[in-house]
Amino acid sequence: MNARFEAKLHGDLEALKAAGTYKRLRHITTPMAPEVHMEEAGDVIVLSSNNYLGLADEPEVIEAGKRGLDRYGAGTASVRFICGTFDIHRTLENRIAAFLGTEASLTYVSCWNANTGLFPTICDEGSAIVSDELNHASIIDGVRLASKARRERFRHSDMRDLDEKLASVAGAFPIVIATDGVFSMEGDLAKLPDIVALAKKHGAIVVVDDSHGTGVMGRTGRGTVEHYGLTGQVDVITGTLGKALGGAAGGFTAGSLALIDTLIQRSRPQLFSNALPATVACSALAAVEYLEAHPELVRRLHDNVAYFRAGLKRLGYKPLEGESAIVPIIVGETAFAIKMSEKLLERGVFVTGFGYPVVPEGTARVRVQMNAKLTREEMDRALAAFASVGKALGLVG
Repeated sequence: MNARFEAKLHGDLEALKAAGTYKRLRHITTPMAPEVHMEEAGDVIVLSSNNYLGLADEPEVIEAGKRGLDRYGAGTASVRFICGTFDIHRTLENRIAAFLGTEASLTYVSCWNANTGLFPTICDEGSAIVSDELNHASIIDGVRLASKARRERFRHSDMRDLDEKLASVAGAFPIVIATDGVFSMEGDLAKLPDIVALAKKHGAIVVVDDSHGTGVMGRTGRGTVEHYGLTGQVDVITGTLGKALGGAAGGFTAGSLALIDTLIQRSRPQLFSNALPATVACSALAAVEYLEAHPELVRRLHDNVAYFRAGLKRLGYKPLEGESAIVPIIVGETAFAIKMSEKLLERGVFVTGFGYPVVPEGTARVRVQMNAKLTREEMDRALAAFASVGKALGLVG
């Protein structure tokens, strides 16, 4: 080992600890659910998981994964175009496309891979990408990889600025507008109707990463596109299977047959990564089927979001407004957000504090994420913890 390099690493880590911004992993010993057992804190209520519909421990989803492991084994031990692809991947991809109202879809081991595989594949020299400044890091990195394209950022959800940026890249082809459907740190929705209208005006295509919208937004959980009544009007949808749709892993890109075939031919994360494990493909398929059979889960999730938001406001908190299942509470500095999350954990509530570099300096937050299967009793206990910690830290009266 290089002693000087090791000393630098240790010094950097100690600086994080001294600043109160050091992140500690928590160890859960039970399936992800509204309440879990944590080695460091005992039994806790979970308000920090993307398990929005509570499907991560749904018996039908678990059993489907077990059957997939028995049928297909651990994996193919190579990439899809070299060694073949399991038929369950085709079945899942067809089901995702049907669920979202697109012609086809392609799965990846994560939505990060889906996003970083998309933009450099479809945006070559002479193209342009105009991206919301608060897009997820996977979009940002995907856009960076499209190094031959002209790249512009527009102010968050500022349609006038987007219009101007699109006008500035006139003549490029294709022009791609990239946006989250639900912004993960803000909890707000993209202004998709306006974005689609501007895309038509400027001859652009629209790419929406709906990782936090799929299973959450829309009457039947088909996402932000369904929420706005725009099914069939968004060119490309990327998303994850690791949040509402089973919670294990995996991502996808959905769009036209020609787009998906192009990704199969040229997308580097697709060409050089093993396929999604078959057990995950099976459990994700079961999650989609379960959601389609139980749309009441989406209504229950929306009811829980409304109940918890109202409870926080009664206590004196001022969460950012939004229609998603993400309820952010801005508290200021990173160390304070982490301290607040630790105090809440001591009172049996697991919720994460986020700060720089995930969000800008001075806008650190505690991000509450709701679950359709949380009971009123569990939410009331969590609100009691927020009341106690908020008073102790001087956030509420």
